[in-house]
Amino acid sequence: MSGGFALIGVELLENIESKENTECEKPALAGYKTVCAKLGLSMIAYFICRLLGGWIVSLIANNSRDLGDIAFGIITISVNILLVYIIPLLVTILVFKSYANYKGKYHELYAKPKRLARAMGTFPATFGFGYGIALLTLLTAYIISRFTGGQTLIEDLLRPPTMEPTTNIATLIGMAFMMVVIAPLFEEYWTRGIMYDALKPYGTGMAIIISSVIFGLMHGNLYMLFYTTAFGFALGYIRYATNSLFIPTIIHAIVNSLAALTLLLTAAMEITNEQNRLLNTVYNIYLIAFLILVIVGIIVFLAKIPKIRKYRFENPWKQIGPWKKTAWFIISIPVIIMLMLAFNEISGGWLFNLIIDRF
Repeated sequence: MSGGFALIGVELLENIESKENTECEKPALAGYKTVCAKLGLSMIAYFICRLLGGWIVSLIANNSRDLGDIAFGIITISVNILLVYIIPLLVTILVFKSYANYKGKYHELYAKPKRLARAMGTFPATFGFGYGIALLTLLTAYIISRFTGGQTLIEDLLRPPTMEPTTNIATLIGMAFMMVVIAPLFEEYWTRGIMYDALKPYGTGMAIIISSVIFGLMHGNLYMLFYTTAFGFALGYIRYATNSLFIPTIIHAIVNSLAALTLLLTAAMEITNEQNRLLNTVYNIYLIAFLILVIVGIIVFLAKIPKIRKYRFENPWKQIGPWKKTAWFIISIPVIIMLMLAFNEISGGWLFNLIIDRF
């Protein structure tokens, strides 16, 4: 149903804006405004599906006395995959008509780069850049805590999201599968495939920036917004450099694999009540190795900055500068609604609760 509303909204926008196409600049502006509106509409569907998914999972949890752990885990993971990935992505595909745009071209979209080893060598810098921003976010939260003398809303939002420890094996396996397989495949095709390609005619730099910010917003909290946006920038740069989704998808899967391993080790510690010495040792070694990888990655990223600065992104649409492009994106009504829904998600439902209290 959300896909139908999205298509109706896009058709109305296209009909209105087609009347403005009288000068050479106006068709480009009208096309860009339509792309922005489509981005907003597809992400509105995404956040509505997320809200619906959270409500359904809560409903299942409150009425799952007769369900076994395995059945509960399978159902909740299935609901999340359906409502967080499959339905919103299908809406995006319909809105952008990607089924027609990519027909017969998927071998090009996922083509292996000629210099595969060199492309994969960007992983340490990507990893370091993303988690370097994560460490900076934690440092900011710590500084706010010291200066305010207590926990504030900003400090609370900047903290990493805490997942309730679970010993449900089915849930753990399902979450790991989502992180390692589903998320990289869906999110890369979604953001650095459909969205990036839709924005590319208006400037590759803007395509990377906007698709990366949307990628960050999709993760649903302020702490993850910063470092996932940073990962998005790096993956967008690789997408541009290789002209393929192959390496971004692989690197995304590796990054998420490390996060999934952290989740599984933490769960194993919970199951054994931290009494298993071997597991304790493995866990500590893993954390040290993870931190070393982050530090090395940051150093590699800093070393690559001079080379990165030499890149000049394609900008076929020069009539309007980047600031105006950003402004046109932000003032698009569907984008404004998308940002409100994203803010509501990031703030833990604060905006919706405020509206409900008012009425």
